[in-house]
Amino acid sequence: MTIITLSIIIGTIMTMSSSNWLMAWIGLELNMLAVLPIISKPKTTRASEATTKYFLTQAIASAMMLLSSTINAWQTGSWDISELKNKFSTTIMALSLMMKMGAAPIHFWLPEVLQGATLQTALLITTWQKIAPITLMYMISNNIQPTILVSAGILSMIIGGLGGINQTQLRKTMAYSSINNLGWTITIMAFSPNMALMNISTYILMTTPIFLMMTTTSTKTLQNLSTTWTTSLTMTLSIALLMLSTSGLPPFTGFMPKMLILNELISQNLTILATLAIMTSLISLLFYLRIAYLIMMLTPPTTTPSSTKWRAQNQKSQPMTMMTPTALFITHLIPAIPY
Repeated sequence: MTIITLSIIIGTIMTMSSSNWLMAWIGLELNMLAVLPIISKPKTTRASEATTKYFLTQAIASAMMLLSSTINAWQTGSWDISELKNKFSTTIMALSLMMKMGAAPIHFWLPEVLQGATLQTALLITTWQKIAPITLMYMISNNIQPTILVSAGILSMIIGGLGGINQTQLRKTMAYSSINNLGWTITIMAFSPNMALMNISTYILMTTPIFLMMTTTSTKTLQNLSTTWTTSLTMTLSIALLMLSTSGLPPFTGFMPKMLILNELISQNLTILATLAIMTSLISLLFYLRIAYLIMMLTPPTTTPSSTKWRAQNQKSQPMTMMTPTALFITHLIPAIPY
């Protein structure tokens, strides 16, 4: 397990720190191969299916990435990441990175893989596994045509919002939440790459405690969520507040990046795009509010007729305790952010 963990960390760091396409590709491959045994660890049919889907999509994305960098090296004579000048290569590279991170229109694998994985693995895929592709997209953002990024971003927002509405499985809900948030990140990447990094960092900060709490309470469905009060009332209310924060409601932390992104879009005379972004965020708000309503507004039963097991274990998680307040209440830092 130590070797696998080290491989995941080294692969991501190698990709983030490299200036050469081949080294970045090797880092991503090392990272992908290390994650496969983690996904397949439960030894169930669903886990095997999730591993296969993850491997195939990541392998295709890696092949597209290698094709793009090879064509660019053939045209320009350089493997340098900053020298991605060929338009065809840039488009293929952008699509491959979107496929790596699970953004629309190549998002189909993410909900299925998360549903077949454990909650800890789902946390890994929705947070750490996005860092390397987003870093590469940040490095080539000046060369990618804004139309491609904006189109993929708006599509991700719409699919992420609509896809999450009808879900009862929390892992699939979080997958569509991830797709929706990636839409915001990719859209603003075309105009302010630094703000895109801030948005994805805030998302990781909010998603991590949600998954840690779900792991602690063994919560996987909305039905489970309605009985988490038997484990910890504080944790149950924290999950509801974190969901509202992820949706972007003020005064929570999730409101901060969305407000700054909308401010940036409007300042660049992209009012129609900003309006579209707001409308799509209202769609996603529906399923976040549904979860919060289920937890906070419905009266918990004194006895539960469901077969949900009563979970009395008292587990403490220091990272969860430290990250929850930060993921909820740092909106007051907005005036200190230069934009």
